[in-house]
Amino acid sequence: MPKSTSKYTTDDDLELLGELGVDLAPEPSGQRSAKEERIIAGFEEIERFVEEQGRLPQQVEEHDIFERLYAVRLDRLRESAECRAVLEPLDSRRLLAAEANTSLTPEADLDDETLLASLGIDATSENDVTHLTHVRSLRDKSRSRSEIKAAEEIAQRSLCPDFDEFKPIFDQVQRDLEIGTRQTIKYQDNAAVNQGDLFILDGQKVMVVDMGDPFVSDYGRPDCRLRVIYDNATESDLLLRSLQRALNKDKVSRRITTPDFGPLFSHVEAADDLPTGYIYVLRSKSDHPVVAEHRSVIHKIGVTGGDVNQRVANAKKDPTYLLADVEIVATFKLANINRQGLEALLQNFFSSVRLDLELQDRFGIPVKPREWFLVPLEVIEQVIEKIKDGTIEQFRYEPKTASLARS
Repeated sequence: MPKSTSKYTTDDDLELLGELGVDLAPEPSGQRSAKEERIIAGFEEIERFVEEQGRLPQQVEEHDIFERLYAVRLDRLRESAECRAVLEPLDSRRLLAAEANTSLTPEADLDDETLLASLGIDATSENDVTHLTHVRSLRDKSRSRSEIKAAEEIAQRSLCPDFDEFKPIFDQVQRDLEIGTRQTIKYQDNAAVNQGDLFILDGQKVMVVDMGDPFVSDYGRPDCRLRVIYDNATESDLLLRSLQRALNKDKVSRRITTPDFGPLFSHVEAADDLPTGYIYVLRSKSDHPVVAEHRSVIHKIGVTGGDVNQRVANAKKDPTYLLADVEIVATFKLANINRQGLEALLQNFFSSVRLDLELQDRFGIPVKPREWFLVPLEVIEQVIEKIKDGTIEQFRYEPKTASLARS
């Protein structure tokens, strides 16, 4: 009887795998603790100082208090085995390998109060560092606290590897702004930041696509790590409070609102309703070969403030209607709506499947109707429902499957 295979890895197995260069150590979890986030955030401040100044921070009395704080913090990070384990994979500048400036107790906490105490500065509530008035006198040409903070707000950006997933969203947002279904408001009028929010910062569109677990910073304030995508195909993993500071500093920063159509579909007319209108969906009776072959999925999508039957009464004389009679296959009643903006939104959503067909009008002039699309009626109905519940920006039309897909 053959020997059964053990489900456990033996010492012989480990020895053999070691000779083959196979590492069985478990992959580290991507989840970071609040303490690890604080360690990384403090190290990033030092990295930004080095990038801006071109040198390591120095604990020199003539230098400003923040540079001296960075110098002490860097020494603590170098001498702490726990900190080095967290930071060495991220230390592209090899700051941890540089020669230390001071010798400090590795086990000490890495909060700024302790670091300042190492500099001989009392940072208790009665002597808070934020209230120091003599710091600039140490060096007249040193940077101000606001300048230091501005440097800290600059996050390292990198190319966004999956930008193809986000580009259609940015494109749709731009179209929404152009047709008025989205607006921009001053960021300061609504300073909250949530996942999915869109902003204009330094002239660029910015989208918050992910928010990490919250943690408490060294200053005792709640914070979290973000994944932020920019419309120039870059991304950043800056902190929430860094983004908020940048938005506040930019005097022309804007929040991009979500589409707002008001009471889009009205079943009961109210006394203060604006004149009602209709979304209408038409099917052509044209005998053109292309239309005849795909008649069931070729539809005209439009919005009107008048009677749909009257609008299509002379369809066979109008190139807009493919110079043929049409069948009204669906209508949706509207109230209090920007009809032009809604029509543009619907047609932009299906722009990738716009019917490419050229006809000659009664004067022999070639025309290309722009409001016909190769899309099933049920998908049009689904899109109208998504507009109604305010989730349309989360979807796109997938021509290969003739269905909606998440953006």
